[in-house]
Amino acid sequence: MSVERVSCLIIGSGPAGYTAAIYASRAGLKPVLYQGSQPGGQLMITNDVENFPGYPDGIVGPQMMEDLQKQAARFGADIRFGMATSVDFGGHIHKVVIDEKLTIEAQTVIISTGASAKWLGLPSEARLNGNGVSACAVCDGFFFRGQDVAIVGAGDTACEEASYLSKLCNKVYMLVRKEEMRASKIMQKRVLHTPNIEVLFNTSTEEILGKDLVEGARVKNELTGEIKELAVTGFFVAIGHHPNTDIFKGWIDMDDHGYIRTVPGTSKTNVEGVFACGDAQDSVYRQAVTAAGTGCMAALDAERYLAAIEAAEVEK
Repeated sequence: MSVERVSCLIIGSGPAGYTAAIYASRAGLKPVLYQGSQPGGQLMITNDVENFPGYPDGIVGPQMMEDLQKQAARFGADIRFGMATSVDFGGHIHKVVIDEKLTIEAQTVIISTGASAKWLGLPSEARLNGNGVSACAVCDGFFFRGQDVAIVGAGDTACEEASYLSKLCNKVYMLVRKEEMRASKIMQKRVLHTPNIEVLFNTSTEEILGKDLVEGARVKNELTGEIKELAVTGFFVAIGHHPNTDIFKGWIDMDDHGYIRTVPGTSKTNVEGVFACGDAQDSVYRQAVTAAGTGCMAALDAERYLAAIEAAEVEK
């Protein structure tokens, strides 16, 4: 297996990874960025982005990611196709295997592998993803103002997103598969007391209806077997996200859900010289702009880490 040594390796793309690459390049770190299995991250399946600063008319997600990639490349970032398949963070030089054929030895590593939304697994859900089907109410709810929508989920996040949608939409159907929610009592109370949210317990989704855009949802009552159609134009899935951090287990401290723990106010992990940004370490906000912000933080932290090492060597 061939070996390559770099000062800064960025694992993953998206707003966090590309922003880290922009800042690291401008700092002279000559970063190498591997884009991962989904170059550009979740925004590659997002049609319209209207809440990222600097785009007064909005922008489609893939175009935005292309712009960020070009900006990083303009400053000298080495952007490559490839996926990290294993890591060894046991020494001062961090080893990352790419596609099981190249070992990168890096002084600093920035993890920006993101998170993946959990889906119901319906063919119609995949077909209409980005055309009325969404996993982020905060991102896409604005496009459904004044309309009727449905949201699937039973936890705090689902309740928060249902409440958010209720301020924009005419009617919100909340589909809960079991006879009760998992959400905290205060969140349940908020949802149940919002007039334009109708909670349908013991309800599963059979099909999302529509050819090119969402036109409705066919749902089933698990107790009675009754099947009915909801006339909705938006369908939101809020059953959770899975951070793409599995290869770092055993090396990096994580919470119970696999999100990387960072020192508050920084991007630092428990391993010196390894930093995390974006949705891989953010289970709360999960927005493009917050991901970009933490990407900036990670690059600055990496720059300062390398500067401290250089200063220590000079003193010797």
